[in-house]
Amino acid sequence: MGARSVPVVSRGGKFVFAQLIKDVVQFLDIKEDVGPKLSPEELVKRGDYVWEAAIRYCRQMPNASLDKELPNRPRSYRVLMHHIFQVPTCFLEARDSGEVMSYERLVAPPPAGCETSEGIASFGENLRANFAYWAAKEGAGLGQGKMPTYYGEQPTHEVLERTVWHSTQHVRQVMSLLEREGIKIDKPLGPDAIQGLPLTDKIWDD
Repeated sequence: MGARSVPVVSRGGKFVFAQLIKDVVQFLDIKEDVGPKLSPEELVKRGDYVWEAAIRYCRQMPNASLDKELPNRPRSYRVLMHHIFQVPTCFLEARDSGEVMSYERLVAPPPAGCETSEGIASFGENLRANFAYWAAKEGAGLGQGKMPTYYGEQPTHEVLERTVWHSTQHVRQVMSLLEREGIKIDKPLGPDAIQGLPLTDKIWDD
């Protein structure tokens, strides 16, 4: 059908890229409101809460475990832990530069300094501070307007929501990995962490 990437949803010889639930809903003509449930201010607060937890969990992960691979996916613990913070880093870079939020930056590998759990945690602390600074600088304009992304021009509010839930899902996965390592999680996230976000109770893909 000509699709050059996944995921896609197809029907009757036509398809739509499934990066956004709203595109799938429109394509299937489903009468459902799938816009952000949380305001930009609430999303920033939620993101900060989740990234703070992620920093704690990174510090709990033994360095000896960082090269282990995730369940059902060829990605190391280290890459996943860094990716939690790379997702909002990519968002900030795009907002500051006005350039397209690219997929290549979204999945960029851990940089120098992220060879250890403490290094990744420090990367996360910098991201958390940068995100708080950006949100404060935006002021009343927080989440307004649109921004270019690798899946088209999108409302900034929706990209912000995607940034927060994307990180949140991966933090839940890191919690699962700590349990696999036999480590008691330091103040685990509860159901409130995903409340209002388009996430389910499922943590891992089959």
